[in-house]
Amino acid sequence: MRTRIKLSTVIILFAGLMSTTFQSCKKYPEGPLLSIHSRTERVANTWIVDNYKINGNDYTSLVSNYSETYTKDGNYSYMWGSMYGTGAWTFQNNDREIRITGINLQSSETLYILKLEEKQFWYYYMDGNDKKEFHMVQQ
Repeated sequence: MRTRIKLSTVIILFAGLMSTTFQSCKKYPEGPLLSIHSRTERVANTWIVDNYKINGNDYTSLVSNYSETYTKDGNYSYMWGSMYGTGAWTFQNNDREIRITGINLQSSETLYILKLEEKQFWYYYMDGNDKKEFHMVQQ
């Protein structure tokens, strides 16, 4: 009886410890908890807009033909109809953000990652007081 109590106590403590450990490993608010692919591998892709919001209001129809491409070696490009731009990207702030620089040699932007999975990439950036949130999917 005494062994069973100790064993069950150990199992409960271990389960509690593991759930705390996994929760603290979660890098992005929307996930994933774990991935077999590195963050760079997950970002390196061509992404199209699935959902776009400004301050919580849906404006997806305005950017229906917008895409972004990130490469493993740090190159970035976007295309929106006949408009396009190129630059470089890198992780920052313990991989919680992406910094895009040199877009058309004039601007830079910080993307705050919400979700980074193999087929979904959600982020937002601040444009003055406006929060612009992109839910991107793999093309």
